[in-house]
Amino acid sequence: MPLLPTISTFFIVLSAILVAFGWRFIVIGKAATHKKTMIAAAISALIFFIIYASRTVFIGNSSFGGPEELEIYYTLFLIFHIFLATSGAIFGIVTLTLAFKRKIKKHRKIGPVTSIIWFFTAITGVMVYLLLYILYDSGETTSMIKAILGS
Repeated sequence: MPLLPTISTFFIVLSAILVAFGWRFIVIGKAATHKKTMIAAAISALIFFIIYASRTVFIGNSSFGGPEELEIYYTLFLIFHIFLATSGAIFGIVTLTLAFKRKIKKHRKIGPVTSIIWFFTAITGVMVYLLLYILYDSGETTSMIKAILGS
């Protein structure tokens, strides 16, 4: 198993698990525990992003190494995952901002939507990880810096 993708995938899964616990805590009326858990979820997601972005810039991303006839399906799935992840990150920032600004009425409306998007982001992220590193050997990896500078 590749180290950095495994660690980053762990943190995205951890963030989704913490979001689930945080949701449960607010449902049962434990607002302080909800807040701490959701902050931990956000930190976990941020750690994922830092690892992922650093790896993308300095090492690169791996291409799909599975059967050629599955590559189009993988690519479409990856695009769906990227859309979810981007939407989830934006929704997450908005949801956290609303909470910190104490705009609780709006936070309550958007929070469940954000959570569901994040759950699907984590699930599809794990599936991308499995397809790239576990089920099939990963394809070629090129760093963004090398690609930009042409070295």
